[in-house]
Amino acid sequence: MAHDTTEINRQNSAFDGDKPVWLFGYGSLIFKAGFEYLQRRPAWISGYERRFWQGSHDHRGTPEAPGRVATLIESPEATCWGMGYLVTPEVFDSLDVREKNGYLRRTISMTFDTNEMTDSIVYWAGPDNAAWLGEASEAEIAAHIAVSEGPSGPNREYLLKLADSLRELNDEDPHVFEIERHLRALIGESAFVSA
Repeated sequence: MAHDTTEINRQNSAFDGDKPVWLFGYGSLIFKAGFEYLQRRPAWISGYERRFWQGSHDHRGTPEAPGRVATLIESPEATCWGMGYLVTPEVFDSLDVREKNGYLRRTISMTFDTNEMTDSIVYWAGPDNAAWLGEASEAEIAAHIAVSEGPSGPNREYLLKLADSLRELNDEDPHVFEIERHLRALIGESAFVSA
C-alpha cells in the first residue's frame, strides 16, 4: 500500500448523510484535535494496544528520515484509552489528509468512561502499509524519536504530549511511558517542550 491513503479512505467512506459520527483518537488526536467537534469524551477500545511502530514521513519526520508515531496492534486482552469526538462527516475531508501516511479508516466499538458503547471511526495503520517501521525495543524507539523532526515539530514533542495526555486520562500505558523514560535519560528534562 502506498504512503498516501487519502483517496482509499475517501472511496471507502460509508457515512449516513450528514449524520454525526464518533471518532476515536489514540495518538495526536487526543491532545491536538485541530477540527470542529460536537462532543469530546474520554473513551477506550478493547482488543488493541498502542505502539510506536508507524513511520511519520509528513508530520514528525521527513521522507528521508521518518519519525515514529502511534498505531494500534491487535491484542485480545488489552484496553487502549483515548478520546472520542462526535463529528460531522465533513471533518474527514481534512482528517483523511492529516492521517494519509498509511492510515486507513476502520469502524470499531468504543466505550466511554461512563461504560456506554457506540461504534466509532478509527485511523489504523497495519504492517502492510508503506510507512510501517515495525517492532523495536522501547530504548531503540526512544533513540529514533530523539533525533526525528518534521513539519509538525520534534518527534519528542509528540511523545511527551501523548504521555501527558494519557496521565490526564489515568491510563497506564507501559509502552509509551517506557519510551518516555528512555528518551528523558537520553536528552534530559530541559530538552522537552512542555505540553
